[in-house]
Amino acid sequence: MKLSDHIEINPGKRFGRPVIKGTRIAVGDVLNWLANGMSKEDIITDFPELTEIQISACLHYAASREQQLRVAS
Repeated sequence: MKLSDHIEINPGKRFGRPVIKGTRIAVGDVLNWLANGMSKEDIITDFPELTEIQISACLHYAASREQQLRVAS
């Protein structure tokens, strides 16, 4: 999955937080909804402008960021 097809970072949107392209919905918001038990279907019901692929892109974004983290020793 090419994240840049679905996720953008624009200093003029949501204080530069990563958002789903074409929306003002932050990746962090989607991740929070999933973490709190919402299903992809629940999210799409509440935000019909989103697709399952965009929600999966949010998860992929989080996974790629986690792999970049380093623990200081």
